[in-house]
Amino acid sequence: MKFGGTSVADIERIRHVATLVKREVERGNKVAVVVSAMAGETNKLVAWTNDAAKAEGANQVPDQREYDVVVAAGEQITSGLLAITLNAMGIKARSWLGWQVPINTSAVHGSARIEGVPATDMQKAIEGGEVAVVAGFQGVAPGTRISTLGRGGSDTSAVAVAAGINAARCDIYTDVDGVYTTDPRIVPKARRLEKIAYEEMLEMASLGAKVLQTRSVEIAMLHRVQTRVLSTFTPDVGGTLLCDEEDIVEKKPVTGIAYSRDEAKITLHKVPDKPGVSAAIFGPLADAGVNVDMIVQNVSEDGETTDLTFTCTRGELTRALAAIETHAKQIRYRAVTHTSDVAKVSIIGIGMRAHPGVAQLMFRTLAEKGINIEVISTSEIKVSVLIAEEYVELAVRALHSAYELDAA
Repeated sequence: MKFGGTSVADIERIRHVATLVKREVERGNKVAVVVSAMAGETNKLVAWTNDAAKAEGANQVPDQREYDVVVAAGEQITSGLLAITLNAMGIKARSWLGWQVPINTSAVHGSARIEGVPATDMQKAIEGGEVAVVAGFQGVAPGTRISTLGRGGSDTSAVAVAAGINAARCDIYTDVDGVYTTDPRIVPKARRLEKIAYEEMLEMASLGAKVLQTRSVEIAMLHRVQTRVLSTFTPDVGGTLLCDEEDIVEKKPVTGIAYSRDEAKITLHKVPDKPGVSAAIFGPLADAGVNVDMIVQNVSEDGETTDLTFTCTRGELTRALAAIETHAKQIRYRAVTHTSDVAKVSIIGIGMRAHPGVAQLMFRTLAEKGINIEVISTSEIKVSVLIAEEYVELAVRALHSAYELDAA
């Protein structure tokens, strides 16, 4: 069982979480619980680390190892409070910090990756009838230093712990009651999905759906951990189960519509059309830590030069432009233009493999609404388009109806 920040926002909510844990124990289940920091606590701790780094008037970047020591404290507090509450209710429990489990991670402080969860001692305690309350978001890096997993890392902790102790299922309790066909705030007729394939959820998470963190879905898929998303506040509503494709009987062509406003588009004009130019562009971007997403290269009219367009997140736009400018002599572009007034809309579904014409319906639907497509990218189970940001909600609503995803 994993509980996010809003689920443990105060003592009253921690008591509510404890009653949900107690209910599972009384059903005869052996339970491990992973908790986030109380809502808002991590932001406060991050602000403190930044303020501390401004000592002597210098605006320094905090030492990432010490940054991790500070920001990991939020989950430590929550795990202790939940363990205390459970014991007070007569449920035997103890807290486990990342280094005690241990959740072994890489040495990249602030955004470490989990490398293994050899939870032998904790598993023995669980088998003995004790509830293990694990501090999420944190682990132990080589050299026994505390590490953190980056934002949303508690989801990743939960699925990794579930895999490490061979749990039958991982329940992610959050403030929504499952995964929907699209954002219900945009489309009130959006439906909650009873089941979704790992591959579909991975695409949904990476393309803008905020329900689960991408790395948690990767681990669930890799280790085949059945993962359920449900609400802390309405736990008896069924939720959504992440499972193997084979476990889904009805495979519609499109399962869901995702969107992301966090997009920026860069176009390099009149780039030499010859081998090695793409490497000259994307090598420096990779070195600068820019995660390039959609890429399109226009057909060269004269055989000499071409235009190349790609997208990245808005937060990486400045870094991307700086990297391109620094390597202007090697790239030899005529001009560079950019905009952040764009958004990405994607259709996702494992049923696309067996249904022709899925992309054509998307393009026709957008054309009928007068929405111009700037960039297209595809995979086996998704089609993404880049459009003007002002048309995002119109596009999502139109596509949701076109693929018959509206609730009856």
